[in-house]
Amino acid sequence: KSRETADPAANSRPKLAAAEHQVEAASKKNLCVKAAKEHNIPEDLNKVLEGKVMETVLDLSYVKLSVVERTCVGDADSEGIVSKSVSSHSDLIPGVYEGGLKIWECTFDLMDYFSEAGIEFTNKAVLDLGCGAGLLGIVALRGEAARVHFQDYNSTVIEEITLPNVVANCAREGRRMGSGKDRKASKPPPKRPRKAEGSPDVLNRCRFFSGEWSQVSQLLLNSHKPCSKYDIILTSETIYNPDYYSALHDTLAQLLDRNGRVYLASKVHYFGVGGGIYLFEKFIEEKNVFRTSMVKTIDQGLQRCIMEIAFK
Repeated sequence: KSRETADPAANSRPKLAAAEHQVEAASKKNLCVKAAKEHNIPEDLNKVLEGKVMETVLDLSYVKLSVVERTCVGDADSEGIVSKSVSSHSDLIPGVYEGGLKIWECTFDLMDYFSEAGIEFTNKAVLDLGCGAGLLGIVALRGEAARVHFQDYNSTVIEEITLPNVVANCAREGRRMGSGKDRKASKPPPKRPRKAEGSPDVLNRCRFFSGEWSQVSQLLLNSHKPCSKYDIILTSETIYNPDYYSALHDTLAQLLDRNGRVYLASKVHYFGVGGGIYLFEKFIEEKNVFRTSMVKTIDQGLQRCIMEIAFK
């Protein structure tokens, strides 16, 4: 599959359910704070991929989202985000569902930039923030990152999409989880559930978290397994809602290593939601903690940008 068809909604702007948008506008200061949770990797990896149909884009395996929408019911979706998203025809329900069921366009912009700019992940500590499908973190794993942590707002996204995607890309099918230099020679994954024989070495480098950013930050910094700060934080299409800017800024400030870098991909403006790259840039400037640099602009369709963020 080409990137254009990786997700039918990838090229569209987020759609907010009208009723939910009105509720959000009426109570911006009362945004839901979802508790943080770490998700363990099951010992039986076959259970992670059970019932999943895999597709491929840019030599990366990912769960077919339309199948997840049809099969993710009951205990598999304790948050009820799949049914709520489908019934409301909404990509975003503030405080309930934050878009992780789709692969968004800017994810591929950032992946392209990694290659163009020669971003090195070797031996780095990486955080895929607002990970959704987790493709950015998986690319970091292929780049031999020392550890990669994945975070999404919704636990259903982590368990039904992110974790299966990481396991599928770690599966032993003549595929080496390395730099990706041999991509053209690797075989695309089958459109059927695969047998998982994951590489413990790769999976041991991963941790998975769900919850609101400030809660996840506290969990990471104060848990019985506190982690050192991240050399690289990757995030794509997470600045659509200005109400979240303070939490995102504080999370980056708390979790980024003093010499680290954030690579953020975003549309210039998110119509109907209010956020955008220049608005977030202005927010950062006013905080006077980070310096920013626009390292790439994509003019195809709705203009998109990649921003590098580092401490002053």
